[in-house]
Amino acid sequence: MKKLPLHVKIILGLVAGVVWALISSALGWNEFTITWIDPFGTIFIRLLKFIAVPLVLFSIISGVAGLSDVSKLGRLGGKTLGAYLVTTIVAVGIGLVLVNIVKPGAFMDDEQRLKNRIAYEMWLKDNAMSPKDGEWYINMPANSHLIDESMNNQIAVEDLKEVEKKMALAKAQKDASPLQFIVDIVPENIVMSISNNKLMLQVIFFSIFFGITIVIIPREKSQPVVDFIEGLNAIFLKMVDMVMQAAPVFVFALLAGVIAKMADTPAEVLEIFLGLGSYSLTLLAGLAFMVFVFYPVLLKIFVHKISYKELFKNISPAQFLAFSTSSSAATLPVTMECVEENMGVPRNVTSFVLPIGATVNMDGTSLYQAVAVVFLAQLHMVDLTVAQQLTIVLTATLASIGAAATPSAGLVMMIIVLQSVGLNPAWVAIIFPVDRILDMCRTVVNVTGDATVCTLIAKSEGELEKYS
Repeated sequence: MKKLPLHVKIILGLVAGVVWALISSALGWNEFTITWIDPFGTIFIRLLKFIAVPLVLFSIISGVAGLSDVSKLGRLGGKTLGAYLVTTIVAVGIGLVLVNIVKPGAFMDDEQRLKNRIAYEMWLKDNAMSPKDGEWYINMPANSHLIDESMNNQIAVEDLKEVEKKMALAKAQKDASPLQFIVDIVPENIVMSISNNKLMLQVIFFSIFFGITIVIIPREKSQPVVDFIEGLNAIFLKMVDMVMQAAPVFVFALLAGVIAKMADTPAEVLEIFLGLGSYSLTLLAGLAFMVFVFYPVLLKIFVHKISYKELFKNISPAQFLAFSTSSSAATLPVTMECVEENMGVPRNVTSFVLPIGATVNMDGTSLYQAVAVVFLAQLHMVDLTVAQQLTIVLTATLASIGAAATPSAGLVMMIIVLQSVGLNPAWVAIIFPVDRILDMCRTVVNVTGDATVCTLIAKSEGELEKYS
């Protein structure tokens, strides 16, 4: 067992977690699983998240401080943002093409879709969302039974509360100034920024600024600081190694807990997915295309010597971890390790490109926006025009830039996208039951996209020694 590669051990942990969850739900042990096993998954995510921010801080400072030419930083930044923007637009485009060809919303019962259309017309007339006493109340569409048949055609109270929170966040983001994103990059207090995983862009801004300043001042004055930062960086990298030794066990706990929380029996889990099966399969097909076709082809075009098998062997630990945690931020330390050690990308590139990617590059999430919004429109017999679908491309791309690298941030983005094309934002509750599992899959796409772009940037800079 000790000789098995890490990615194989993580796969075994994933499989064991699913098997245990099914056995647990069949025998009525879900409460035990949630109480005594799931907390270890939470501990795992917390360990990775507390390492992620200082690792980003010290890696970027170390990488920028090591640059002899500061102008290279501007070139690197331009290439990085440009590449991330292109892959995001491609992801949204693939999602729109797929959902328009398959038409998953049309698989539902026509009579129910007609009722949904009537409910939508009523919403247009009465405005389903109205501010009252500073709160936002949600009038759910007629097809709420699709969410959970086992609840006697009622939406779970906890789901409604969660959706309400997402809608409040989306409203605040929508009402903000167009330049608010730039304002939010600059920290008011770096200590507060470091203590909050959602403020990663502020940490990146400070790190770059700090690193540039180190380059500018005389070397004899900056060298002690550089040595200290490189020492801290080495310590946090070692922490990642230590945590990853126990990753298979933690992944087992994560998967067992996720499935145990979805439903009380295996039949209920299956029922949830059957209700939204056409949507789920369409989305999974798009995500699979990105991971197994688009990114490998992109790398094959620009990095000729890398094989298909070798690519996935190199980055699979990060992919499996992304699937388990549903968080690009939590996976970031492992992504950096995989890209540096396995892909041969130098640290001065990974420390700059990957943290930015974990924050602004959401290819999987953007593809999900496109598929989900058009699916919901089809479900309510609403035909979106070409102009509206182009609006989805633009809105999903821009919204992905400010999305937090945390689980279910995509739901907040979707509310904004729904509103941009005049659809009822409360419809997010329809797909809420399957969002957790699908979030795990789209996070794999996000992380794979980060690793791909980072490798391409290194190649363009002539620093990809392993495959040069």
